[in-house]
Amino acid sequence: MSAQIEHLDGIVSQSLANERRTGDELRTLITTLNGALNLGVELDDQEQLARDIEERFGISMGLGAMVDDEDFRPWLPEAKASIDPFYWGRYRKLMLKNGLPQDVVTSTDTVTDEILGRLGNPNLQEEWDRRGMVVGHVQSGKTGNYTGLICKAADAGYRLIVVIAGIHNNLRNQTQERIDEGFIGRDTGRLAMKGKRDGSKAIGVGLFDDRRTPVSLTNTLSDFRKNTATSNTSEIDSYKVPVVLVIKKNHATLKNLLDWLRENSAKGDAQMISQPMLLIDDEADNASINTKYSKEEITKINGQIRDLLGMFHRSCYVGYTATPFANIFVDPDSYDEAKKEDLFPRHFIVGLDAPTNYFGPKKIFIDGLPEEGEPTWLRYISDNEDILPIKHRIDQSFDELPDSLLKALRTFLIARTIRNLRGQARSHCSMLVNASRFTNVQEKIRNRLHERLDAILDSLRVNGARGSEGLGDPEIAALRQVWVEEYSDIEFDWPQIQAAMLEAVAAAKVVEVNSRANGLDYSDNGSIGQTLIAVGGFSLSRGLTLEGLTVTWFLRNTMMYDTLMQMGRWFGYRGGYEDVCRVWMPVDAIDWYAHIAEATDELHQELKKMQKAKATPADFGLAVRSHPASLMVTARNKMGSGQKHVMIGLSNAFVETARISARAEDLNKNQDAAIRFLRALEDGGNSQENSAKENGGYLLRDVDAFEAIDDFLLAWRNHDQAFLSQTGPIRSYIRDRKFDELKYWDVLIASVRGKAPDIDLASWTIGPQLRSIGYADLSEHLISIGGRRARLSTRGIEKIGVARERAEAVEEEYQKTRPAPAGKRPSYPDYLYRAEREKPLFVLHVVQVEDPKGDDANRPHLDRIPDRPIIGWSISFPQSARPDQRVEYVINTVKFRELYGVDDEEPDDGALEDDY
Repeated sequence: MSAQIEHLDGIVSQSLANERRTGDELRTLITTLNGALNLGVELDDQEQLARDIEERFGISMGLGAMVDDEDFRPWLPEAKASIDPFYWGRYRKLMLKNGLPQDVVTSTDTVTDEILGRLGNPNLQEEWDRRGMVVGHVQSGKTGNYTGLICKAADAGYRLIVVIAGIHNNLRNQTQERIDEGFIGRDTGRLAMKGKRDGSKAIGVGLFDDRRTPVSLTNTLSDFRKNTATSNTSEIDSYKVPVVLVIKKNHATLKNLLDWLRENSAKGDAQMISQPMLLIDDEADNASINTKYSKEEITKINGQIRDLLGMFHRSCYVGYTATPFANIFVDPDSYDEAKKEDLFPRHFIVGLDAPTNYFGPKKIFIDGLPEEGEPTWLRYISDNEDILPIKHRIDQSFDELPDSLLKALRTFLIARTIRNLRGQARSHCSMLVNASRFTNVQEKIRNRLHERLDAILDSLRVNGARGSEGLGDPEIAALRQVWVEEYSDIEFDWPQIQAAMLEAVAAAKVVEVNSRANGLDYSDNGSIGQTLIAVGGFSLSRGLTLEGLTVTWFLRNTMMYDTLMQMGRWFGYRGGYEDVCRVWMPVDAIDWYAHIAEATDELHQELKKMQKAKATPADFGLAVRSHPASLMVTARNKMGSGQKHVMIGLSNAFVETARISARAEDLNKNQDAAIRFLRALEDGGNSQENSAKENGGYLLRDVDAFEAIDDFLLAWRNHDQAFLSQTGPIRSYIRDRKFDELKYWDVLIASVRGKAPDIDLASWTIGPQLRSIGYADLSEHLISIGGRRARLSTRGIEKIGVARERAEAVEEEYQKTRPAPAGKRPSYPDYLYRAEREKPLFVLHVVQVEDPKGDDANRPHLDRIPDRPIIGWSISFPQSARPDQRVEYVINTVKFRELYGVDDEEPDDGALEDDY
């Protein structure tokens, strides 16, 4: 987009802020403004701009969910008349100028009002403190939301605002830049260098109105320093405008801030400050949590945040995160010796809806991952082990690029060219390579990529302009082959791309982003945007935004929910180039992301249900802690080796045997148990002949099946690594409810025809389901159905047995906030139907393992794959009237870490790592 078109876009977008226009009216407005401002934008570009604005203004965002404590009393509606929305007004104009859709701006206005109204009233002259949490989505605009909240808090009367912005310098600096642009209106870095205020340094909101500029005690060049802050003021109370600090989540920085506040607080009250204080904790699940989980051992940062809040008579803590799993595990009753409460969000939890154009986990790993065929955006890494194993040491050699990484590099260069041909040359374009936690290895990866990039550019300079003759160059021929495989269905043919590629990618460079180097620089470079290939580890794993991220090569092994999801820097907004985005990762990681995407989606839906039920944050915490998925979070407790006892709730839960023993004896015993189960059903008058044929098999309704199910589970041979299908806790839960909630069951004998030869069990003829497995687990005599994604059942199985009108009602409600992509049939997560069940559903599965594909030499233990169908089962439990009653699972923590990897936030054996 040229500067003239960008300028015209900003003016038109602002003019549409308070009114809607028809298509003709919009085009007339564009033509009129183009002529009046003498911008010289061509007719074709005017039409493209009109289409872009029409698409953008069609994007909407829901209002999310609000869960409050029982004592919540709104104060904002009454106070609104006396609040001058100065800071918010500037920020609203900036959002519209930057191209945010009108509906998104309107929703942000509404949601930030809701959050502000849950903070303390800054004009209420009595002691109060408020603790809350805002749950967003990875890379979905949380920073924009809390910037809006900061503006409104300042308008309402808050005079001290502290933003704790992650554990790395580059994330703190990036957050400071956004606060500069959206709240302060000045470039704090330039001000610090010049040492004086200068109108030419106005940026962002300051370009609309540069009065009442907030004071910033930090800047884009440096974190909080006592001497710098002291030179600016003697007392916090002396400021007539808001004071803002953007600090790193570091114990030394927090100590300096605490000391400075004590030294510079009002003389009459040396330990407490009278001004109302708002503390925004960005990435609140990272380093803020008391990870030692002991009332006597408070982690240092956690304790310092508590101390900071405790210094003020009136304070608010708002944690922002996209992965709140760890926060929900904070003990609501946790105190340290000084009786300062831990950071559990006891007053409110707000769930933010993502806009409809959000390129997020559900879109990529659920909607974009079909049951059959190639994924839309995902590609597999399977060629790294001989070159760069997932688990490697600091001295790992790296002498060549895996073919998949080389293909990703070529894909990125082609994608940049396509974006330029679409008029996006002024936009930044990035590639992410996240493959090692060690800075030394990252440097080697950068060097190899730099060498290959140079070779490609040399070929383009020499032969890129020679048309079809240029294809004699192996590098150009390889680029064309990638285009054929990835982009041959787009609007540009290969000759167009080849001719434009050198100009598009000549300025591309490979940079490191870690504790010793930060090559990300998206400063305005005139007529073209940056083209960067960023290589890093931890610094690229949380919070940091890579502008225009288009291609990713991701090779990591952690399986912690929050760590893995936060590594998803590829989530966000990809307007105009979503179709050319690609993500390479190991199949195991893809399976886990798909699993976590469902768990995260369920979390947001749970918030909405809690809001309707007028439940409290404590109730929500209980629900999440009771969920089987919580096992992935409890590993963070670092309780050492041996056994861990975890209490899990089975109310409104789904359990299945996606991990099955491959030992012949166990397979035989489980098949015998299935035969006895089917015969027990027949003895009760429930045969294949009188079952209802469903899409997923044969359904028996309202069956008094407790004894048959209990006997089956008693006989089941469970693999010791299949934690969630331990039958002891499940049988205990069922027995406690066998006379009321779980007396009658729906029973489905899963069966599909045509996938594999039928099998006879008892008097039933069943068509086995065909499933892939994770071959690596065969070394443990373990059949992992669906790979690490651990999915046995087909999507929609929990809808079976649910009343049609109830199923349609929840689908309609779901579509309001999760509309299906244009041209695609809507898909619905199974947990929607589980919540509507009146009876539990027991499913008996017969599975035929798919024939292995690929190089058998690289797939050991193939002889352990059963040559006959195997048995599995799943249970969908309805909502219980006693949801707080949980059952105990036992986990070997050493084996858990072997299976699911290490938490990337913790150093490993003292080796030098990124940001440690």
